[in-house]
Amino acid sequence: MPVLGDLRVLDFSRYIAGPYCASVLGDLGAEVVRIEPVGGGEDRRLIPVTDDGDGALFLQLNRNKKSLAVDAASSEGRQIVERLTCTADVVITNMPVGTLKRHGLDYETLRRLKPDIIATNLSAFGPKGPLGGRTGFDAVAQAVSGAAYLGGSPSRPSRAASSYVDYGTGLAGAVGTLAAIIHRLKTGEGQNVQASLLATAFTFINAAHIEAAVKGTDRRPYGNRSPNSAPSDFFPTLDGAIAVQVVGNPMFRRWARLMDRPELARDPRFDSDAARGQNGLALSRVMRKWTKTRTTAQAIEQLGRAGIPSGPVYSPHQAIGDPDIMESGVLGTVSQPGVGTALPIANLLVQLQSIGQSVRAPAPSAGQHTAQVLRAIGYSDEEIAHLARKGCVGAPELLHRESTEA
Repeated sequence: MPVLGDLRVLDFSRYIAGPYCASVLGDLGAEVVRIEPVGGGEDRRLIPVTDDGDGALFLQLNRNKKSLAVDAASSEGRQIVERLTCTADVVITNMPVGTLKRHGLDYETLRRLKPDIIATNLSAFGPKGPLGGRTGFDAVAQAVSGAAYLGGSPSRPSRAASSYVDYGTGLAGAVGTLAAIIHRLKTGEGQNVQASLLATAFTFINAAHIEAAVKGTDRRPYGNRSPNSAPSDFFPTLDGAIAVQVVGNPMFRRWARLMDRPELARDPRFDSDAARGQNGLALSRVMRKWTKTRTTAQAIEQLGRAGIPSGPVYSPHQAIGDPDIMESGVLGTVSQPGVGTALPIANLLVQLQSIGQSVRAPAPSAGQHTAQVLRAIGYSDEEIAHLARKGCVGAPELLHRESTEA
């Protein structure tokens, strides 16, 4: 039996952090029902790749889920949401506190419907303080934490291409939800779980804050280089570029021998990681001169034999074309309606002995499971069809069947 096989999760969230939190629980076997407006949520269309215009982010983050399309603003829709909440274990949202209350999705309202409910909310700035009601996205959190400043150049801050704050917040929400599940098993009590982009962004670069507070250090932007060790940068090769990271004195001595520059290991400018980080430009010049005379494969092979971490700088297209990466198991494949090729979707980040491939089903079409979900909470097909004709729910398969039979 899947780890969370007896758990029902209602996912009211949009875009990345909340849907990713829910998808982690779905990968672990929970039944995850995505609640979205009739016709589909606004987050379906980012990076469109299917015939219907569904986007790559949506397809990744909503695998293993069911779709219930409902007009939650209608009286009939609110009744559906309340009845469904009474059968749920977890409700996932990503809204500021005030918005949660307006929609009846705050913890106090939910626990009146289901006393042991676990309410997991992933917001931009958390529930406390003057920032609590503000909305935000990943790049905003990268900016306010200092990460975009340090990762750019002196004249141009730069956000990371990956929305790591969103994904990290989704993981935090999943960890908090799993802890709440364990707490409920022990006590019977529900839980109000909160995670935020702000907390994730500050956590992931917190060492820089500690250094600034303790030593008064005001770091300048360092782009791809590391201020804490060297050589640590991206370097050009004859046919591309590679990333190299040298950390620790033993590794630096091996690197110096590989460069045929053993005297560098005795140079006082490079006698520690901190010193090498401070004087990293000189070491990067040595590394760059070496890599420019070799192909990517030659450089990586020689660095590997010396025990020095390195890897090619790939485009996304090159990354999925590397057979070694594909054989590592980090990506699963799933067939998606409206797409002519199998999708390479990242598997669950951790591997459990009791779980095989975590991506079991593709992302659903809008309202694909409306009839199935409503039947499970006591609605008849006649009632569902009536609600669909009124526009209170989206049940395309049921209405199509009715029209065909007529």
